[in-house]
Amino acid sequence: MKLEQLLASIEQGQHAPTEKWNPPYCGELPIRIDTNGQWLYQESPIKRLPLVKLFASVLVRENNEFFLVTPAEKVKITVDDAPFMVTTWSEYRESNMSVIQVTTNIEQQFGLSKQHPLFLKNQQLYVDCGRGLLAKVHRNVVYQWAEIACSRCEGDREIWFIESAGCAFDLNL
Repeated sequence: MKLEQLLASIEQGQHAPTEKWNPPYCGELPIRIDTNGQWLYQESPIKRLPLVKLFASVLVRENNEFFLVTPAEKVKITVDDAPFMVTTWSEYRESNMSVIQVTTNIEQQFGLSKQHPLFLKNQQLYVDCGRGLLAKVHRNVVYQWAEIACSRCEGDREIWFIESAGCAFDLNL
């Protein structure tokens, strides 16, 4: 199996074709995604995961602002940090390939790769989910990755990293 096939087989996440729609802006909704990836309506948690997944499927980021976009309307929402949280992970091995699959709080799955890189921002790890959307990596996942990390020296600094899809992703905070 080729790397591209392996990555495609473990990626799960549905997003509506929002790039094809140009609806009118209809104002703001009292929806907020907090720093833990919890979706809130009027500061009350939205507990129905299918509803959160539906909203996430039409979530768009434009110029650091977030909108829910449908064919009929575009409404602004508030995102405190990243709209999603990486909550679990697993490793897939196929002959000489290894891919770390991450799963978000809304059950999206991505293989860490050039298309979905892991990166450090403000002393926090994030995964690029595509379309300008990010998932913050939960602290428990970071601790688990620290247990399997490899190290290399750069000058007098030790850099800890994990490998996935032929890429090395630094963990140093």
